[in-house]
Amino acid sequence: MRLSGKVAIVTGGASGIGRGISLAMAKEGAHVAIVDINEGAGETTLAEVNQYTEGALLIKDISVKENIAGIVQSVVEKFGRLDILVNNAHASRNVPFMETTMEHLDLSFGTGFYPTFNFMQACYPELKKTEGKVINFASGAGLEGQHTQASYAAAKEAIRAISRVAANEWGPDNINVNLISPIAATPGVQTWKENNPEMYEAMINKIPLRRLGDPEGDIGRTAVFLASNDSDYITGQTFMVDGGSIKLR
Repeated sequence: MRLSGKVAIVTGGASGIGRGISLAMAKEGAHVAIVDINEGAGETTLAEVNQYTEGALLIKDISVKENIAGIVQSVVEKFGRLDILVNNAHASRNVPFMETTMEHLDLSFGTGFYPTFNFMQACYPELKKTEGKVINFASGAGLEGQHTQASYAAAKEAIRAISRVAANEWGPDNINVNLISPIAATPGVQTWKENNPEMYEAMINKIPLRRLGDPEGDIGRTAVFLASNDSDYITGQTFMVDGGSIKLR
């Protein structure tokens, strides 16, 4: 029980990678606050999480800055503390660079970068008290400049930038800030696989470990490590949980 007694906020925690992280942390004893706009999926994941931890919480809507302070306050009021912030939620549209509009940029930054930034600011006072952990999300889209992902890549690299700044500034407070760059078998990827089997096989063959990551077993367990005391001397780093697809220097 590496996270026994700790309290985590997981944005986008109802499905896919977020669900995997919520379950992995709950199984290690954390109290989990699932923040997600999908109430149906949220209720399902909440019931699953409650099998492993007491009093998990479901909170809707993360996109409005004015709501975020209230979300953090409600979590602290319920559990008495905050130890872990996982900024996983993000939405975007894939279009070629020359077709990317301000609407696409606003969607990606509005659901990914700005909530990450705002949650970090809102959670800082509580994380300072507990010497807590922040886990943000990067992407190979930004690291490699993948086709049709200009808005998503830009927001993800912006998240990496502020994570490094926070790691430097918050280090004296013993707050660790790290990132995960994953490849995972999410429901969206499964749908894409069914519609594009040849492209899916080509993608798998480019991954050295020849498989997609499991949202709970691979991505979630990495998040548990980064949330635990085992990672106390690691900060400002991007962890490539992608089967060896990208090798950072």
